Amino acid sequence: MNSAFENPQWLNYHHLRHFWMIARHRSMTRAAEKLKISQSTLSGQLAELEDWLGQELFERRGKKLHLTDAGRIALEYAETIFTTGHELITRFRQSGETRQRVLRIGAVGPLSKNLQFDFIQPILADMRTKVVVVAGALDELTRQLQEHQVDLVLSNIPLRADQNVAVFNHLLGEVPVFLVGGRKLKLSPGIFPKSLIDVPLFLPSLQSDVRADFDLILAQAGIEPFVHAEVDDMALLRLLALSGEGLALVSKIVVERELQSSKIKFMLRVPGLAEKYYALTVRKRFQNTWLAEIVAAFQARLKVLAATSSGK
Repeated sequence: MNSAFENPQWLNYHHLRHFWMIARHRSMTRAAEKLKISQSTLSGQLAELEDWLGQELFERRGKKLHLTDAGRIALEYAETIFTTGHELITRFRQSGETRQRVLRIGAVGPLSKNLQFDFIQPILADMRTKVVVVAGALDELTRQLQEHQVDLVLSNIPLRADQNVAVFNHLLGEVPVFLVGGRKLKLSPGIFPKSLIDVPLFLPSLQSDVRADFDLILAQAGIEPFVHAEVDDMALLRLLALSGEGLALVSKIVVERELQSSKIKFMLRVPGLAEKYYALTVRKRFQNTWLAEIVAAFQARLKVLAATSSGK
């Protein structure tokens, strides 16, 4: 046995969890409310942890608390400790000989169902693994991620550092964006983007990074788009594309099956525009080997898709 564990300096996990809660909310008041303890008690426990570690974990800027360099390191360790504890409980609560590994995936609501399927499909080949998929808004899924209710979140929107310092964005890949339609449309004379004048367009909502970049391209060319429909659901955007009543702005993965079945009759790549996809986790690295392998395989899949996106 490792002698370091025979006479350890035991860490107070109770205090560590309270530190984690303060770091999450960046507020002593809000953390105390969530924990249902007094602010003075919480402050005292933080002081005890800082004294035990010999480092200050927060500094105050205005009304908010910000992690120090030591605080960021402590938070990373805390996330690892809590995740490992969750995995330990999950493993022993699963029953007998049919014990399965459970992978809980959060998927941002508007995310392409094709992308979700492509991510999940290889996992289903392993009969030891049960997949649970939860759809929702990014902020709600981020909360579930931090509370270890999901293992990772699939998103086409990265989480900014100022939104949450405890969540990390892992780039899965990027796929070129196209304007696609269920029938051939006669475009206006001229080269892109002037050829889009008066063409009915089905576009993602204004919350989409792809939509913002597309609008900028048109604005720089002095073009006012004819927005025929604006939706934040990729499945509906795909159906609108197939309707033949206009062109839909989508990444290739959204209409991949339709391309294979030749249901898409028109396809125009938008120069320089690509949609990025991310896996959000509470760790900088995928410490579960099997999960790291799943992510690596999907990253390779997106690279292949991007490499073959030369248009049609």
